[in-house]
Amino acid sequence: MRRMGDVLAGIHATWEFESDALVIRFDRGNRAPRLFNVLRERRVPHEALASVTLTPGKRGTVVLHAVPRPGADPLMEAAAGQLAENCDPYRLVLPADRETLAEYYRDELRKVLAARTAGSPYAEDPTDPVGSSDVTPADRFLVAPPQGPQSFKAYDGKASFDGQSEVSFRWSWTGASSEKWKAGDQFFQVRDLCGVEWRSPDVLDGHLRLVPRGGEPRASQADRDPASVVFGLGYGPVHLSLPFAAAVLAAIRSSDRVPARVATPGAVAERIRHLGELHQAGLVTDEEFSAKKAELLAEL
Repeated sequence: MRRMGDVLAGIHATWEFESDALVIRFDRGNRAPRLFNVLRERRVPHEALASVTLTPGKRGTVVLHAVPRPGADPLMEAAAGQLAENCDPYRLVLPADRETLAEYYRDELRKVLAARTAGSPYAEDPTDPVGSSDVTPADRFLVAPPQGPQSFKAYDGKASFDGQSEVSFRWSWTGASSEKWKAGDQFFQVRDLCGVEWRSPDVLDGHLRLVPRGGEPRASQADRDPASVVFGLGYGPVHLSLPFAAAVLAAIRSSDRVPARVATPGAVAERIRHLGELHQAGLVTDEEFSAKKAELLAEL
């Protein structure tokens, strides 16, 4: 690269080139994708990148695209290829008259990747249109996830994550299925989870499902699974639910996998109280109430 601190400003984002990383800073204007407003800034180590390309864009633009390695970025892992093109945080859109400058930075990044990747195609042929490529999956996340406590409103409840150890789903009276009301509000310890499944709210059947360890049978439909929240029009938008999913996924991967902690008496009492309300409302039978109460008391 030329020197630390070089900056390339595009539409809705700016790339700063450091000696060991690409720093992406996103515009927070009204026209920028709302996901960019939430992400604000991302530091991408060179080892997290697989390749970089430059292609023609729409309406007199070119697109510089840094492609992350599989498994390197929790946001892209959670998205699983479902992000709309204009919301891809690794695309920098530039006016066509800046193509020459974009080519320079593309080539400089390729050299960095080639130096890191033995046998890179770029090392053999500098005109290669694909550029240096390292598709070896990363053994850990190399890009930091969205930080801090997070929450969003889904169609059938509110999802919250404390940023470290616990995810909760609190059901709404209007949207939650009877199966979820019977199960009561849900509290998940990160160490008891093995994955996250995010389906974009921009398509049918959008949802966020937590995958518990142990492989217990689950409802086939997300709206009946107490380990999931479902999305609807205006509920669970991408810019809130995807960073949430990425943060939970990163916490799962970094968990020490220690046994689940014993529930506190206060938490159990609250859940029994809620169960009693469902029983009085006729949403659970006498047998279901007795069995669930005994299950909750056994957690103490």
